Amino acid sequence: MAKRWFIRKHLQAGIKQAVLILASVVALYPVFWLVATAFKDNAQYRENIFFFSWPLKYTSFIQSVTQGKFGLWFTNSFILTFGSVLICTVIALFAAFAFAHMRFRGKDFLFNVLISIMVIPVVILIVPLFILFIRTKLMATHIGLIIIYSAVTLPFSVYLLTNFFKTSPVEMLEAGIIDGCSNLKILTRIILPISGPPIATLIVVNALWVWNELLLALVFLPKDNLRTLMVGITVFKNKFNLDIPVTMAGLLITTLPMVVLYIIFQKFFIRGLTAGSVKG
Repeated sequence: MAKRWFIRKHLQAGIKQAVLILASVVALYPVFWLVATAFKDNAQYRENIFFFSWPLKYTSFIQSVTQGKFGLWFTNSFILTFGSVLICTVIALFAAFAFAHMRFRGKDFLFNVLISIMVIPVVILIVPLFILFIRTKLMATHIGLIIIYSAVTLPFSVYLLTNFFKTSPVEMLEAGIIDGCSNLKILTRIILPISGPPIATLIVVNALWVWNELLLALVFLPKDNLRTLMVGITVFKNKFNLDIPVTMAGLLITTLPMVVLYIIFQKFFIRGLTAGSVKG
């Protein structure tokens, strides 16, 4: 009986490990394929589609940077990402502090409305926003798309920071009030110094979404000199006859800034994701 139980236990463990290994391979192989394809030329790609080819070629990287307007597209993506993340983070800090530590009529209702906005697909907002931006002359401008990105990322940002601010030590807040601190000083001198993890999480998550966003940038920035890096690479495929290695090289270069950003904030990232989940 004990032997049968031992075999069943190890069999179940082996099946679980096999499923996890298979899931990991399925999840990681597209990344492997992107890197392997980026280091090929067209001839190598036609001969070997799925794995690395030797010797490694770097011509695709040179072509992806020199052809098209890679530098301009990169600059546009940086402007949109930096601007929208900055605006969203600043607004979210003030809003989350108000929801967490201030009393005003309709607070719970407004917070619930804000949470419900997160489930609205961005796609259904394109047509009304397009009409609005045409009338307000914000179409084909960086500031217009920055406003959209800030609005889209704001609900999640406020929700995450509110939950974290609610776990702030009450003693510290009461000490600030006794010392005569205003709400602004409590936020900037007490709350912010202990809010590194959730703020870092917001920066990484929002920057990653804005940097990789394609649909809104394609619709609201139709001019060639305003295109983002993701839109530019998509158009780049159409212009240069689907040169797969060059496209993959461009995509690999596109991912590097976000990888660097994650490495910088990685020690805060996991703590920020779980911040506010347990009150204590």
